[in-house]
Amino acid sequence: MASVRLKYLSLGVLVFQTTSLVLTMRYSRTLQGEGPRYLASSAVVLAEVLKILACVLLVWKEHSYSMRALNSILRQEILHKPIETLKLAIPSGIYTLQNNLLYLALSNLDAATYQVTYQLKILTTALFSVSMLGRRLGVYQWLSLLILMAGVALVQWPTEPAPEKEAGSAGSQFVGVAAVLVACCSSGFAGVYFEKILKESKQSVWVRNIQLGMFGLVFGVFGMLAYDGERVRESGMFQGYNTVTWTVVVLQALGGLVIAAVIKYADNILKGFATSLSIILSTLISYFWLQDFDPTSVFFLGAVLVIVATFLYGYEGKPPPNPSRA
Repeated sequence: MASVRLKYLSLGVLVFQTTSLVLTMRYSRTLQGEGPRYLASSAVVLAEVLKILACVLLVWKEHSYSMRALNSILRQEILHKPIETLKLAIPSGIYTLQNNLLYLALSNLDAATYQVTYQLKILTTALFSVSMLGRRLGVYQWLSLLILMAGVALVQWPTEPAPEKEAGSAGSQFVGVAAVLVACCSSGFAGVYFEKILKESKQSVWVRNIQLGMFGLVFGVFGMLAYDGERVRESGMFQGYNTVTWTVVVLQALGGLVIAAVIKYADNILKGFATSLSIILSTLISYFWLQDFDPTSVFFLGAVLVIVATFLYGYEGKPPPNPSRA
């Protein structure tokens, strides 16, 4: 009975985290307020800081809240193993790029279109798993990937824009879709690369996430100074921050860690169900609350195909896990 409750608790957490992050991020990027809009690059940096702090607390908890043990494990696993630590530089840089791309995508796409299109990360993760880990996919999984591509293609099928939206809409749509596609590729590669590193070592996943966060913080700061350095010097890195912005930062920082903690209680079918619920909720809220989404029959057909593909992919064997790293 406890196991069943944990499964459904996992389902609730997955749906809440996935849906709330996308919707609040989209809302924060389209909210018209006084003063300048917050810098996405600074939000990525702050998310890395919170993630590192959360992982340090989890490692501390694993060692019975002993500061001496915490200090020892961090020195032993990070400072005394520089080669192992440096291995995380590659996925960390890719994850930092990915996080910035997601802000760019949700600045140009409605939440529903983003949610469905971003499921292409299942395809990229599968392909990288086959090429890098030698994993074999079953018939149902290959079929699901074909259905997934067809579904995403239908979601992106061009429609006649309203006259008032025609000017400039194509450009922003293209930028948003391009950002999602690059993020899907980076997510697939970095996730499989991270999985490979985890399998080759006995380090705690929280220690590995600290290492990722350290490099991510460095890359994030460099990116912020390179692209928004002038604006940071003028108004500071916290310009445009409000309650919604801080909510996005916290969800991005802790969301992946929460999923990592509960995912072991959920099977593939349940994860597919959570993804499907998240897509449906994002579509409904995007239409009724954000009012930035005009549904079409072609979109709904594509969304249904993506949902079917998600279930089908988890039907036979286990899909290549994408170690949670927001």
